[in-house]
Amino acid sequence: MAGYSGKPLTQKLGIQPGFCIFVDGAPAAYGDIVGKLPAGVTVAARLKAPLDMVHVFATEAAGLAGRLRRYRAAIAPDGMIWVSWPKKSSGVATDLTDVVVRDTALPLGLVDIKVCAVDEIWSGLKFVIPKAQRKSQPRKSDQPDKADRRVKRSR
Repeated sequence: MAGYSGKPLTQKLGIQPGFCIFVDGAPAAYGDIVGKLPAGVTVAARLKAPLDMVHVFATEAAGLAGRLRRYRAAIAPDGMIWVSWPKKSSGVATDLTDVVVRDTALPLGLVDIKVCAVDEIWSGLKFVIPKAQRKSQPRKSDQPDKADRRVKRSR
């Protein structure tokens, strides 16, 4: 689905063909929000390293740091974590803001490099592991036996 900028959300999120992604806490309409995934993208049923991308939806600061620690350990060195929270204008109860999300993620060794409007309810910040801290680890999408560890997304 095209967002406010007219770009498909998959493009704004940087989802590439062949990626293995994990989505946590997504709204029921996530499939409609994200739209058609690029060829070969699979959505993992479990958080298992190395993932190309994690997209987490959260409404509370409590527990976010623990979740981000697990996600950081699960992404490939050049992987990404998108954290989405309700916009103030959404009417959804939340104690999260971009400042709270950054203040939670930065001490965990993540840096934010992009922001986007996911839809009319959700905002998102993209976090990555700083280049200086990246250890060599193959991406899940590069591993030959990936089929037995992925769940194909059906639409």
